[in-house]
Amino acid sequence: MNSTPGTTRYLDVVGGRIAYDDAPGAGAPVVLLPGMLDKRAAYRYLVPLLTAAGHRVVTMDLRGLGESSTGFTDHTPAAIAEDLVALLDHLDLRGAVLAGSSYTGATVVRAAALAPGRTAGVVLIDAFVENLPLNAVQKAMFGLVGPLVARFPGLWSALQKFYFPTERPADFDAYRAGLAAMLREPARKAAVRGYLAGDSAPVGWCEAVDVPALVLMGSKDPDFPNPELIADRQAAALRGRKVMIGNAGHYPMASHPQAVADALLPFLNELNEVAR
Repeated sequence: MNSTPGTTRYLDVVGGRIAYDDAPGAGAPVVLLPGMLDKRAAYRYLVPLLTAAGHRVVTMDLRGLGESSTGFTDHTPAAIAEDLVALLDHLDLRGAVLAGSSYTGATVVRAAALAPGRTAGVVLIDAFVENLPLNAVQKAMFGLVGPLVARFPGLWSALQKFYFPTERPADFDAYRAGLAAMLREPARKAAVRGYLAGDSAPVGWCEAVDVPALVLMGSKDPDFPNPELIADRQAAALRGRKVMIGNAGHYPMASHPQAVADALLPFLNELNEVAR
């Protein structure tokens, strides 16, 4: 059953409950997952563009974040994939397109392999799947930043300026302040540590995926020394295609939502045609 857009619904899963919303539409259903330490509102600018085109759009908060409950002990991409599959079953979605951002790129890849009967395609948005090994500088940076973010969640809010190197959404300051407030909640500290310790870039998972794939990558994503190279690796591993989002950083769905919609909607329409 579809819910009113913007109305939070909950699904009980092993270890807690997951928050989601469900905007109705007759087109191919799309399930959008935010990245690490983010909320489903990361897609606040993209969802209206997809629903205006007639698609049913589901956005899901990750375990321990947003409006989902705390207390989970596993925050890996594989664990989140189990939640995603449970949501697909709960909503009885078939022919769904699963889109993951950053950390959850690996999640949608795993979920597509776990639920092939419900999955029509996968979309990676500046994801870490099939990433190159970290160089010495990157290892040092992540080794330093991770513990600091876990101890001082406000640092994550400050880092958002780094992830939006060019254009920023109109509510940028308010949104990142909201992220900081969420991560300061004592009950969410374990989730923060869990995400920072998770393997966000597994290699080899793409081999089990047998549905069309689209790779979207911001051309100025500061997380990757060469964003286009990573996008090429991901597209090759998934036997899919890539679209570079010009001048976008790590969150193009927030900074360049129209460009993301322009790349995503033709992919969804193609899958609709195949399903008919």
